[in-house]
Amino acid sequence: MIPEDRLHQITSRFEYLEAQMAEGSGDIAAIGKEYSDLRPVVEQIAEWKQVRADISDAEAMLSDPEMRELALEELPDLKARLPKVEHALQLALLPRDTADARPAMLEIRPGTGGEEAALFAGDLLRMYQRYSEARGWRFEIIEEQSTEIGGIKEVVAHITGTNVFARLKYESGVHRVQRVPETESGGRIHTSAATVAVLPEAEDVDIQINANDLRIDTMRSSGAGGQHVNTTDSAVRITHIPSGIVVTSSEKSQHRNREIAMQVLRTRLFDMERQKVDAERSANRKSQVGSGDRSERIRTYNFPQGRLTDHRIGLTLYKLDAVMAGDLDDIIDALAADAQATLLAEMGA
Repeated sequence: MIPEDRLHQITSRFEYLEAQMAEGSGDIAAIGKEYSDLRPVVEQIAEWKQVRADISDAEAMLSDPEMRELALEELPDLKARLPKVEHALQLALLPRDTADARPAMLEIRPGTGGEEAALFAGDLLRMYQRYSEARGWRFEIIEEQSTEIGGIKEVVAHITGTNVFARLKYESGVHRVQRVPETESGGRIHTSAATVAVLPEAEDVDIQINANDLRIDTMRSSGAGGQHVNTTDSAVRITHIPSGIVVTSSEKSQHRNREIAMQVLRTRLFDMERQKVDAERSANRKSQVGSGDRSERIRTYNFPQGRLTDHRIGLTLYKLDAVMAGDLDDIIDALAADAQATLLAEMGA
């Protein structure tokens, strides 16, 4: 059931914002953002109203002998179209995660599996880099610790672009790999894992950090050796004493490192607050897709069979090479559709 009083409120709000923009009054940036957010909803409302009006007009034409044949021809198509338009409107009316449009911090760490887990973490990093490139996003690695044979001990990346968090938020969790490791001479298949966390970037207004709660240390950057190792004490480590969160940044500029580390710290604290609110809102929804449970095994990458399985929605694809090359849209679209279906069910739509 479409709540028509809500549709009227949305349309009236949109018209008010349109008038404000025409007059150039108020906070233009904030008004413009709300206006652009509401536009697709209002367009969907207009399409739904138009299809209903067309059906009403066609039914009225049935009593006119001259128009009856035309009405009988149009009505089946219109009535078939209405449920699709109605479903699209229901999706447009779903509550939005206010963080969806934000940039994101991507963190990848190896789990069980030793060096093979570290190598897989590096494969996941390249997968997300390629996906970001395909979508025209900016992908910046801000902290990386590598193993001697090219694996990843830990990596933090900053991703900016359109709807970054909306697309990547379903990636948080444990990613499991089954394959013959490069380090295995006997040809046996091993199982290892890496943990992925995707956090919406915090803004200054989201989290207020008391300077007295911070311990800031400068240190020499560590690395595997060679000419690119930092030889000055420009690396920065910030410890947030109340939460115990520790962040580091190892760029060449100490000022830039402090800026990066503070942004990562804000984002992690913001994520903690979001996790707390989500847990309080509905403890029984822990298994829901996108819940952000970082201990949940979400996906298996089986290299011998070329198979990827997402355990949350039971999706299996036999295109692992393409996925590892950054072709993630089929998976992400399916996860987003499942999340939308869950929301619709909860709202009784």
